[in-house]
Amino acid sequence: MRCPFCKDAKADSRVIDSRESGGGFVIRRRRECLACQRRYTTYERVEEAPLKVVKKDGRREPFDRQKIVASLEGCCQKRPVSEEQVQLLADELEREVREVHDREVPSRFVGELIMARLRQLDPVAYVRYASVYREFREPQDFLEELRPLLEPEPPQAT
Repeated sequence: MRCPFCKDAKADSRVIDSRESGGGFVIRRRRECLACQRRYTTYERVEEAPLKVVKKDGRREPFDRQKIVASLEGCCQKRPVSEEQVQLLADELEREVREVHDREVPSRFVGELIMARLRQLDPVAYVRYASVYREFREPQDFLEELRPLLEPEPPQAT
């Protein structure tokens, strides 16, 4: 690694501190150049095998975390869900998708995972997402989706 200050490619650097950031996908390292003793920070991204999403029609496209974030932001718009919650949810979803699937993931898996998490986070955002994901055409479709949300939960046994 070349020191950004003295530009000495032969000199080695010493790692002073390492920590994860960016949901575990980025490693931040604080380094010290052994030639000039100046300190600098590097960021290393874990290189993962490219993950493809298999769409309903059989097309394959690269997994894009930003698409998940955009859809979450859309359905959570004007709801009491913070940007931080959206980012954390996207991190959790990406981590779970990559734990379960190596090379290809069906879009249905991603959509159902998003719906399950949104159902816990915000019921209105969940219904908004479900209406697009499940392609609601009639008001009856909304009622069928809402019915389980409106039923009172049975009392918990203690």
